[in-house]
Amino acid sequence: MTPESDSRSLPGLLSDLAQQGSALIQTELRLLRAEVSEKIAQAGAASLEVLAGALCLFAALLILLQALVVALTRFGLSADWASLLVGIVVAVLGAVLVRNGTAQLSPATLTPTRTEAQVSEDLRAAKDQIK
Repeated sequence: MTPESDSRSLPGLLSDLAQQGSALIQTELRLLRAEVSEKIAQAGAASLEVLAGALCLFAALLILLQALVVALTRFGLSADWASLLVGIVVAVLGAVLVRNGTAQLSPATLTPTRTEAQVSEDLRAAKDQIK
């Protein structure tokens, strides 16, 4: 502290504390808004990428599944059983993919962790200053 700030009155110090606290809260809110916007953009980009990939894979999958059904019928399986077998395998695979994709879009991965850490650090620093 400078010698000038030592001579300030208690009301002046409290006023400075209130102003600095207000500025800190405003800064933290701007950081929170920026990080939330970043996370929303990240989720949107990830969702679009998943959708585009899914559409491409869907077209290829239909062709490959039909080829697999034809191959199974050539090995002696009836067309009905070959279609059922292929359908079950694809359904299981699809369920696994959907589960993994939704896990990546969970709220836990989209929380503003940097802002949370910064606010915690600011609170610790403020408590240390008060002591």
